[in-house]
Amino acid sequence: MSLTDSIPNNVDLGSDKKLLRALEKWQPDFIKWWLEMGPEGFQQDQIYLRTAISVDPQGWANYEYVKMPDYRWGIFLTPRSEERDIGFGDHQGQKAWNEVPGELRGILRRIIVTQADTEPASVEQQRLLGKCAPSMFDLRSLFQVNVEEGRHLWAMVHLLHQYFGKDGREEAEDLLQRRSGNADKPRILQTFNEKTEDWLSFFCFTMFTDRDGKYQLAALSESGFDPLARATQFMLTEESFHLFTGETGIERIVQRAAELTKQDPNGDARALGGIDLPTIQKWINFWFSSAVELFGGEISSNAADYFATGLKGRFREREKYQDHTALEGSYTMNVLSEGRLSSKDVPLRNAMNEVLRDEYIADCERAVRKWNHTIKKSGLTHELFIPNRRFNRSMGMYAGLAFDLRGEMITKEQFEAKRDEWLPTAADRAYVRSLMVPVHERGKIANWIAPPKQGVDNKPFDWEYVKFHQVEAE
Repeated sequence: MSLTDSIPNNVDLGSDKKLLRALEKWQPDFIKWWLEMGPEGFQQDQIYLRTAISVDPQGWANYEYVKMPDYRWGIFLTPRSEERDIGFGDHQGQKAWNEVPGELRGILRRIIVTQADTEPASVEQQRLLGKCAPSMFDLRSLFQVNVEEGRHLWAMVHLLHQYFGKDGREEAEDLLQRRSGNADKPRILQTFNEKTEDWLSFFCFTMFTDRDGKYQLAALSESGFDPLARATQFMLTEESFHLFTGETGIERIVQRAAELTKQDPNGDARALGGIDLPTIQKWINFWFSSAVELFGGEISSNAADYFATGLKGRFREREKYQDHTALEGSYTMNVLSEGRLSSKDVPLRNAMNEVLRDEYIADCERAVRKWNHTIKKSGLTHELFIPNRRFNRSMGMYAGLAFDLRGEMITKEQFEAKRDEWLPTAADRAYVRSLMVPVHERGKIANWIAPPKQGVDNKPFDWEYVKFHQVEAE
């Protein structure tokens, strides 16, 4: 099968022989990486997966059984009905670029590579989770997330090959050389080097880390570089499933935690083999504080440059804002001055990371309200919450300092005294891992999580979402 047949696309891949040769050279390296670092132990199984074969409503969600190495990773750009203008920054009103402006080549390549690097990283972080999936339904959801992260990598690699020549080809190769958590060749962003060894971590990752991806992709979908805007707009269509998986996954664990808490005479969900609500809060604290750093420093000249040059806008820039130059406005934030927090007005362009972070935090708080409603329905009064953005930070203006869950400044000694109460301990992680026993039979589910409210593609929960490969006895 030729590359143009195996890779669904709407970029007329077959007509660009140079691009086609470059991608044909890259594809075997990608498959080699996938077999080495993709889901371990399930490469020969038939998975009921959604595959995008076009961008129209009938084409982007085709379901069929497929082995993951045979998945058709496509390259799609959201169609344009007419020529588009740049919507913000110093170039507002000018025609959007279909080629890379020479003076923006370096900065744009860095933006694309950073986004691209997150896609294979998450696959690497999750490669062993199939072996301890709580149900066949969840096993299939994991693999759907994985193959779509692979497709998002293809989307970014297409841009590197198409628009950045030799530099782009080298960057595309490097994306397959770095490894999540590797001391010598780590992934670019620290969150994507964190271990994801249990399903509570997986759901927190897809809830919090992938939600950062939603806002980064949305900001890039406003880009004046039209191919990047169109690529990320289609990526957002698939990203919604990842966010749904995380948000509802945590909700199902919360629901089961509340049920077991009510059942146990002492109100201890762990006594009945569940994950208790305080432990869930610790995982929230850890993964939120890690993901919130992905937005970058609070005051950022890079963010100002991205906005000024028209490469990265705000969330729903055209819909939400009237002033698209952001030259006169300011953003009030808490900054450190003489060892204390004080309010300061920062030029709006320099605060673009914080503007995007605000949108993200509000979205996370919405999800937590939903989880708390589930707890309340069970008759319990416990409430989960999102910690303050200053808690447990390792970058930005709050790095190296100590704050409590409410964002109040404390001493490092006070933080260390509370660390085991606020963040997962080795014992907590060992307990949660002890629950990670695979449940791969149709219709069955692990004790520590509630079943989903509905299946996939209008199928029931007990549908055969995975057809396991039977190894013949020698």
